[in-house]
Amino acid sequence: MPAEESVRVRPAAKARRPAAVRVRSAGSPRSPRGGGARRLYERARRAWDRPLTAYYVILGAGLLITVLGLVMVYSASMIKALELGKPGTYFFRKQFLAAVIGAGLMAMAARMPVKLHRALSYPLLLGTVFLMVLVQVPGIGMSVNGNRNWLYLGGPFQLQPSEFGKLALVLWGADLLARKQDKRLLTQWKHMLVPLVPVAFMLLGLIMLGGDMGTAIILTAILFGLLWLAGAPTRLFAGVLAVAGLIGFLLIRTSPNRMSRLECMGASEPGPGGSCWQAVHGIYALASGGWFGSGLGASVEKWGQLPEPHTDFIFAITGEELGLAGTLSVLALFAALGYAGIRVAGRTEDPFVRYAAGGVTTWITAQAVINIGAVLGLLPIAGVPLPLFSYGGSALLPTMFAVGLLIAFARDEPAAKAALAVRRPGVRWKTMRRRVKKRPSGER
Repeated sequence: MPAEESVRVRPAAKARRPAAVRVRSAGSPRSPRGGGARRLYERARRAWDRPLTAYYVILGAGLLITVLGLVMVYSASMIKALELGKPGTYFFRKQFLAAVIGAGLMAMAARMPVKLHRALSYPLLLGTVFLMVLVQVPGIGMSVNGNRNWLYLGGPFQLQPSEFGKLALVLWGADLLARKQDKRLLTQWKHMLVPLVPVAFMLLGLIMLGGDMGTAIILTAILFGLLWLAGAPTRLFAGVLAVAGLIGFLLIRTSPNRMSRLECMGASEPGPGGSCWQAVHGIYALASGGWFGSGLGASVEKWGQLPEPHTDFIFAITGEELGLAGTLSVLALFAALGYAGIRVAGRTEDPFVRYAAGGVTTWITAQAVINIGAVLGLLPIAGVPLPLFSYGGSALLPTMFAVGLLIAFARDEPAAKAALAVRRPGVRWKTMRRRVKKRPSGER
């Protein structure tokens, strides 16, 4: 018997060993090299595919850029305000008031139905054109930094109607193209171009009368974005691009100021007479920031060295005080906002929503690229503010309304509507009441 038992035990022990081996072999593929990165990628992809992701990304990125912009406006404008004999918080208070009004406009735009947005397109366009004509009337329009694009509203407040022209072109152009697509007219080139291109050129002409080429570049980018979304043929798109490029070349060539800005691209010295002073000191500010910056409020360039530290070159002050980490954070927020806008435009079946979301995304992304590219010395200084970030109420108000448009479009998706309906407090309470009714009668 002892021999038999020992013989029986040995096969059993041998049978257990392959089981252990099988467990190890089954568990080994679960953590291969790169498995952690793959799991993180899958989780991120699933999170991005959720119905409310674009809604939260647009809302969060828009608000974060605005709040961070308020902080940097306060830091970058203190010295400039004191130089002008104003309190140190002068520019910050004006920007904060504009941000509060803009937040109301953003909330209103986010709650408005798509039909009301379409109904506002024509009144907004007509009102903007009327104000842009008033700018050119002597005694009414004002000149700031050589550009006649401002209306005086009384006290310290001014208005730049051309900033609202961007929003007007987006809404009106989206409504026009959507109606023509419903009638299947966009297959003909004349319906694709007329009256979209003539009206856009009229707005560009009114802007260029005041000498503001930076805003004209943004309007041109919006026009190209709308034509691209409408499916313009390559020849037609290239033709409009060639005409716009020729006009832009002539405008730059005939203006010594614009030629000097073009020559300052990549400059490392201020040049004769300080013609490249602003471009060079913007690079100095970025270079002195290092990885994490000199600290909030500790900028040196804003002490009279860098012109316009709180408007066009606020990104340079951000790099000096918050370093590479701060500038990359700003870039990441703009990238998230742009990518979410592309997602909204790509997932909708409503042509107006697709054109409007694509136009707003083109507007904000192109303006951010042009501003940051000028600060980095990669593009000429165009004089456009960083959206939602730079000082200027006239630029902040329409941009925040445009972000509200993207929020409204993101909420309007069927899956997002269903997800938001489930999260309402009333729905949750009704659901809890149903669960209580289903309990057994003897349960307390």
